[in-house]
Amino acid sequence: MILKKAFTLLSVSSCLTIYYGQEKNIDTVFVFDNQMKKVKLFHSVTTLSPADIQKNSSNLSEVLRFQSPVYIKENGRGAVSSPSFRGTTAQQTAFVWNGININSPFLGQGDINNIALFGYDQMEIKSGGGSVIYGSGAIGGSIHLNNDLSFNKGFSGLFNSEVASFGTYNNFLKAAYSNDKFSFKASGNYSISENDYEVPEKNYINRNGKFHNTTFNIGTAYKIAKNQTISWQSQFYDATQNYRILAENVDKTSYQAQTFRSLVSWDIDYSKLSNSLKAAYTEDNFKYFGIYNAPFTSGGISKNYIFKNDFNYFIIPKLNINIIGEFQQNQGEGLGTSELKDVSRNVGSVAGLLRYFATPNLRFEAGIKQNFIEDISSPLLYSFSGKWKANNWYQVNLNLSKNFRFPSFNDLYWELGGNVNLKSETSVQADLNQEFSLSGFKLSITPYYIKIDNMIRWVPTAFGYWAASNVEKVESYGLESQLSYQKSFNENHAVKFIAGYAYTKSVDLESQKQLMYVPLHKFTSNVDYQYKFLNFFAQGMFNGLTYTTSDESKKYAIYPYFVMNAGISATIFKKYTLGFKVNNITDTVYETVEYYPLPKRNYSINATINF
Repeated sequence: MILKKAFTLLSVSSCLTIYYGQEKNIDTVFVFDNQMKKVKLFHSVTTLSPADIQKNSSNLSEVLRFQSPVYIKENGRGAVSSPSFRGTTAQQTAFVWNGININSPFLGQGDINNIALFGYDQMEIKSGGGSVIYGSGAIGGSIHLNNDLSFNKGFSGLFNSEVASFGTYNNFLKAAYSNDKFSFKASGNYSISENDYEVPEKNYINRNGKFHNTTFNIGTAYKIAKNQTISWQSQFYDATQNYRILAENVDKTSYQAQTFRSLVSWDIDYSKLSNSLKAAYTEDNFKYFGIYNAPFTSGGISKNYIFKNDFNYFIIPKLNINIIGEFQQNQGEGLGTSELKDVSRNVGSVAGLLRYFATPNLRFEAGIKQNFIEDISSPLLYSFSGKWKANNWYQVNLNLSKNFRFPSFNDLYWELGGNVNLKSETSVQADLNQEFSLSGFKLSITPYYIKIDNMIRWVPTAFGYWAASNVEKVESYGLESQLSYQKSFNENHAVKFIAGYAYTKSVDLESQKQLMYVPLHKFTSNVDYQYKFLNFFAQGMFNGLTYTTSDESKKYAIYPYFVMNAGISATIFKKYTLGFKVNNITDTVYETVEYYPLPKRNYSINATINF
């Protein structure tokens, strides 16, 4: 019954657009995640362009490692990889594709190296809770993979090809066409790497480390009326990862993943009212091969049907109400020897947000959300944000929220160890962002606090297997800061500098010990310099002491390290670019997961043609 009520509210909110509205001109750029613009009114968000992503073209792990405060656990280059925001777990990070949460229903998280890297128009990174808008898992932070479509731009295209160390080849092609009513964009990417690097200091050879992946993206939009747009965005991703083996005479293993995502949106946009009705389908297929080129050992298929409506109305010019209704059906099927049988669940939610723009420099937002999850109780969620620009050089932003993550299919139904009585993880948190601006410099300082209850952990049992249980309470607190500077010196010189520092203390309240794989300190810096047709960039990343055991043993800890990358490129006739990059210039021996070092110094060359 409650699911029916949630679905009814979704339908009613979409129908309200028939009765209200005043005309306004639609932007020349259509963005699929219509909430992100509102999020940026109250939260600090890091936006990475395709050019930023190209600097770390190996995989998404590298992008996040060098250009965000997120800690990345990577079991060797190109292998299984997971993020940690503000001392939280991978399951407490939401991956959002064009406004749709795409965390795996099986694991409750995203495997970073099995998420496509290229084909997005923006990648946006938001620290802090966001469950009221983006759903389960948005506790520590969220990573947004966004596409847009432009109108009145005619035809454009781009081709990029890269050759790199360890037998790595990367090719990307994109084409777009638009007029005043119609827009179309398509892209494709193919990456392959032998990935056979060695780290002699650790007696490490990345045997059987080969990976390859293919991605296709296609999007189109059509203005059916002056204030209405129908759009469609889809992505297909196919990948194979081989898992490292210790010797040549042992069985080689591999993992195959296929992902399909498709989204249809009907958007209505007036001066006082807007509405976005979306229908989406996502599917994830994966297979594990215990012996390479033999029949698969285990695997799974998940299918998700999603309907979402986002209704936004200005009651008066200063007061805005936003109602978001969503309904999902999640289906999962275990394959082969998987200990998960066929499962499904229905998930509904209704959220309401009220925004008050008191003055041009003072604004507030309050939100509330109720989820209706089949067979799982769900807490009432809330959020509050206030932002005040005191003067030209100082502004302050306060955020409070309650967020959650409901148990995954594996947590609930794994044949040995799943627990159908699990509760949802919940968190309460606060952060205070202060930003100072002076002479082109911007300094932001954000202390934060997170308290997590009912954290789900797999713990050993007396019967010899591991089982899921709500056993932990965790407290995370720390500081994120960023210093940036950007300036053009006449037509020939331009410089951009961004440096970030994160201090993270994440403690198991029972043991009073730091959580595993949460570094106390992390520092990143990115510098870009342009002189006429030449571009230069440099990146630095320092990672502090990181414990790999629950007892804070320094014997097994990952000790601090510093890694630096750099690159140079030249653009000729505004169409042709040739670039050269050196990764790990310092030739540092380092790892993010114990026993899995990452590559030492390596190189790449790339060429780009714009047409």
